[in-house]
Amino acid sequence: MITRRTLLAAAGAVAASGLAGPHVARAAAPFQQPPLPYGEDALAPTISARTVGLHYGKHHKAYFDKLNKLVEGKPYADMELEEVIRRAKADNATPVFNNAGQAWNHNFYWQQFNGGPAAPPAALVEAATRDFGGIDPLKAKMVETADGVFGTGWVWLVADNGKLQVLGLQDAGNPIAEGKTPLLGIDVWEHAYYLDWENRRTAHVKALLDERVNWAFVGERLAG
Repeated sequence: MITRRTLLAAAGAVAASGLAGPHVARAAAPFQQPPLPYGEDALAPTISARTVGLHYGKHHKAYFDKLNKLVEGKPYADMELEEVIRRAKADNATPVFNNAGQAWNHNFYWQQFNGGPAAPPAALVEAATRDFGGIDPLKAKMVETADGVFGTGWVWLVADNGKLQVLGLQDAGNPIAEGKTPLLGIDVWEHAYYLDWENRRTAHVKALLDERVNWAFVGERLAG
């Protein structure tokens, strides 16, 4: 059961992490994993409580734990998370980039389902129609791209120079490091879906887009 206290705590963590605005950032190290903004069973049956518990409680947490160890005593420790991602990419500091990227990616991932499902606002529908032919073709492009990500990675809807794009990025791939604005990100690492969907990655991605994404959140980021 989600109590008022839980909701207030989650809202405070969201504000502190910058998830409420166009930039998903947070204060410098030690980096802290934000609370899950809903109960572990809130995304069922698309994502089971067991998967959320393992994904959030084990995998997501581990990225923060490893990142804090990697940046201790280094300049990265004084940066915000988004800056760590950019600098580590430029420095070819792969372990730092991977763990900072995955920490940020998952902060974003959980938040985009909060309050969902919700219909896309008019401005997002207009942009999707302009660049993909509509929301449904946009979803189809994301599913197709998910199928093309070899091994582990993410599928992102991004804004770039006034247009929408869909990107398939390997491993901890993050649009911030590519100079693009992330609007929606789907985790296609197996730990995100295998317990519930086995090897049916594309079916999982389609279900998330149809049943769980808060498209109002996506529209707010486009407008931001």
